[in-house]
Amino acid sequence: MPKLYFKYGAMGSSKTAQALMTKFNYEETGYRVGLMKPAVDDRDGVNIIKSRIGLQDVGIIIPHSMNLYEWFQTQDFDVLIIDEAQFLSTEQIEQLKQISFEFVPVLCFGLKTDFTTHMFEGSKRLFEIADSLTEIKSICKCGRKAEVNARLNNGKIVKQGEQIFMGGSESYIGLCYDCWKKEKL
Repeated sequence: MPKLYFKYGAMGSSKTAQALMTKFNYEETGYRVGLMKPAVDDRDGVNIIKSRIGLQDVGIIIPHSMNLYEWFQTQDFDVLIIDEAQFLSTEQIEQLKQISFEFVPVLCFGLKTDFTTHMFEGSKRLFEIADSLTEIKSICKCGRKAEVNARLNNGKIVKQGEQIFMGGSESYIGLCYDCWKKEKL
């Protein structure tokens, strides 16, 4: 029976790389895979899904207004993989749940919380209704588990600002809560 999966982790935990490897593995066994990401993530190009280690592929863009359930009924995929799922709306997560209930597995990859340690709308709903939650772990510089996505500006930790600010290693680093709280880089 298909399920809705959420695989989450802090910045630098290889979420996108794992999403791309998962797509590759499904395709190697003959599955038709829909690789997707929210439109707000245009860091690497409008429809490019790219990991920090260089893996990349072309993906389907999800506008904020897109009804995923209606869209899916016009497609021919055996599985859906969504990167940066934290940026989806509550309604879109519920649509993915319905797709996973009626049709195919849906694997979502993304962040749990923002740079202030508060949940994103999409992540919150995934925690509430996903059939499977898996943490992708990474390590803070001090050796503890990284769990906070610290936002950087001129080499200093920033704790105020808009929730969504697109960036990679130049703008974010995964830290443990203690290092984030004490602003230790």
